[in-house]
Formats: sequence, C-alpha cells, structure tokens
Amino acid sequence: MTPAASRVDPVVPALVGAACISSSAVVVRLAHTAAGTTAFYRCVLALPVLVLLAVLEQRRAGPRAVGDRVRAVAAGALLGLDLVLWTHAIYDVGAGIATVLGNLQVLFVAAIAWVVFRERPGARFLVTLPVVMVGVVLVAGLVSHSGSGYHPVAGILYGLGTSVSYAGFILVLRRSASDATHVAAPLAEATFGAAAASLLLGLAVGEMPFGLSLGSFGWLLCLALVSQTVGWLFITWSLARLPAAVASLLLLFQPAAALVLAAAVLSQRPSLLQIVGALLVCGGVLYAVRGERETSAAATSAEPTPG
Repeated sequence: MTPAASRVDPVVPALVGAACISSSAVVVRLAHTAAGTTAFYRCVLALPVLVLLAVLEQRRAGPRAVGDRVRAVAAGALLGLDLVLWTHAIYDVGAGIATVLGNLQVLFVAAIAWVVFRERPGARFLVTLPVVMVGVVLVAGLVSHSGSGYHPVAGILYGLGTSVSYAGFILVLRRSASDATHVAAPLAEATFGAAAASLLLGLAVGEMPFGLSLGSFGWLLCLALVSQTVGWLFITWSLARLPAAVASLLLLFQPAAALVLAAAVLSQRPSLLQIVGALLVCGGVLYAVRGERETSAAATSAEPTPG
C-alpha cells in the first residue's frame, strides 16, 4: 500500500463505489436481457480488465495465499447467485420491493459479523439502521405505489435469498482481501466465481441465450466496466479498512444514488417521499459513519504511546 493510499479515508472510496454500482438497475433495464444472461456477461466482460490489473498488482505486491484465492472465488459464487435472484425478484414483485429486500443485507452482515467475527456494531449504527431502512422503503416507492407483483411469495423468497447471498459475498470477499495489499486480484477471482455460478444457474433454468443485439451488448459492457470493475474496485479497497457493519451500511447509499440516476437517464421523476427517503439514507449513513470514525479516533488516542 502506498503512503498516499494509506491517507485516504476508506469511507470516500466506499461511497464512490456505491455510486458506481447504483447504475446497475438502470443499465439492466436498458439492456433488456434475461437474469442469467445479465449476470454472466456483466462478469465475463469485466474479467479481462480485472485480470490485467491483478497481474500488475501481483508483480508489485507478490502472490496471494491459496486460501484467500479460494475464499474469493467462493464469494464470487455467492455474488452470481445474488445477481440472478435479484433480477428474478424484480420480475416477480417489482423494483421497489426488490430494492428493499435486497438491501436487508445490512442486517445479515451486522448479525454474522457480530456472532462470527466478534465485530460488535457501534451504538450509532444500531440507532441509525431503522432510520436508514425507512429511507430505503421510501426511495423504493412502496408508500406511494402499489408493491404487488405477479408472484409475491416467490418474489419475496427471491429477495430474501438475494440479501443472504449478498451478505455472504460481502463478508467472504472482505476476509479474502483482509491483507489490504491486493484489491484487483480478489475482485478478479470473485468475478470469475460469479461468472461461473451465473452461467450454471442460467443454463439450469434455461435463461442463457448467448445471442445478443449490439445494443444489449453495449449496455452490458457498460455494466461490466462501471459497476463490476470500477465500482467494486473502490468497494473492495474499502472493505479491508472498515468494520463489516459500516461497510454494508455505506452500500445503502446505492438506492439513493440510483434514484438520481434514474431521473437523469430514464426521466423517472422521484416523488417527494422518495426525495425524503434519499435524504434519510444519506443523512443516516453519514451520521453512523461519523460516529464510527469518532469512536476509532478516541480508541487510538487512548492507546499508550511507546516510550
């Protein structure tokens, strides 16, 4: 890690990454491709750039441990499952409910990190979480629009499966990149695992048409470069430097950013309640993260200095 990188507040790259991946829903809609196809091409088209970056990174930082590589691929398999389930949830219950259900990952991440890794969330996190989740509900448009879908039970199950697999992906990827010296390599390995998992899932359910129109291919290439490459490079760098619960909370900035992007690209004007929801999400996230940084600074200052 370079001295300049060590001085960067990890919250900033995490928010930039969340803003990048917020484009996913809009680009998926513009691509008009099936769930398995979208997940597979998103990952496969990102691999050449990520592998090149991983090779250059390895020359500088050395090879990664085999165990970390295996964990990263396993994390990617969870991501592939998450991407396929999330798209199905959108089809069955609509984007609003699917957004809320998918963002329940923060609950699973906090609980698993607390029980398994002994990372107890701070008081501000516990106080802010309900406020932020209310904001996500408002951003998703559930209050001002009907949230019913064609298959509500299946859609809710898909959504819950999305949250669980997404939480697993975040935690396992974070553990595989815990040395903080490799960023591109764990993401490349995870993206490979996601491509393999989405391919197998797509073939299993008959959602893997390989023939794409030029327009769909272009949008999927954009999804691969902006979200899967740039966005997740920023997030992966931050995961090793933030508590798991805080990192997952920062990712809730994604639906608020997606609201702005949908208004700009798809001319979907947000309602007043959605704007209020976005303000709750952003304000709550910043409040919780500020509290975490103050706690960390206090703990550091309380440590005895050598000599």
